[in-house]
Amino acid sequence: MSVATALSIAGSDPSGGAGIQADLKAFSARGVYGMAALTALTAQNTTGVSGVHLVPPGFVAQQIAAILDDIRVDAIKIGMIAGAEIAEAVADAIAGFAGPVVLDPVMVAKGGHPLLPEDAVGSLRSRLLPRATLLTPNLPEAAALLGCDVADTRAEMERQAKALLGLGPEAVLLKGGHLGGGASPDLLASGNETIWLEGPRVPTANTHGTGCTLSSALAAELAKRRELPEAVATVKAWLTGAIAGADDLGVGHGHGPSHHFHALWPLAGDL
Repeated sequence: MSVATALSIAGSDPSGGAGIQADLKAFSARGVYGMAALTALTAQNTTGVSGVHLVPPGFVAQQIAAILDDIRVDAIKIGMIAGAEIAEAVADAIAGFAGPVVLDPVMVAKGGHPLLPEDAVGSLRSRLLPRATLLTPNLPEAAALLGCDVADTRAEMERQAKALLGLGPEAVLLKGGHLGGGASPDLLASGNETIWLEGPRVPTANTHGTGCTLSSALAAELAKRRELPEAVATVKAWLTGAIAGADDLGVGHGHGPSHHFHALWPLAGDL
């Protein structure tokens, strides 16, 4: 039997904590062969983003076509789109793909730098949301997609998750980390049910790339044909461990990355 495979369509983070680099680490950590098509190059580190260079839309499509023409792809994760024309190119390039698609609507970097222009939000909403098997926004991203205030209660999270389903994705995992408090609840909503996934808030500033990591790990689990509720529960527990191990990495002077390989590498004190 061949290994399960997943393709990430996203931007690059040269510091290794987010974007394509985080996606490939998450794929590997979850036991899946990872591939990548780049939509943008960024100049960034743990303290912020200082530059973005977009890949021409036609070349984004060419990368995707090269992979799909040769290699079986069991799941696709879409991250940083960076522009309306790139959104259109990605939607066209995956039009014939029949497997699961996880869409992480990357709009703003951890340090506040915008990663999706206003004119591209409409293309993301109209072309890619209806294509998604699972949409994974945080609360500010959900509000931006819906054109409303950021949810600050669980009841409002439920209302916004249902509104996002109305935009076309099969399911929504609305991440509740921005609610504050000692817990970090997420809400999985589909046409049939809503499931709250509880979890502790890990006290660390090293959360760079957690959204990228979560969505790519979910794509990996779907590539292995896990059912969605099981995949989400498994990945949430794994990511909590990755965040809990982040301080052991000691990478950078700002928001450091999660420890993707916390279950495989020894702790810093054991090296």
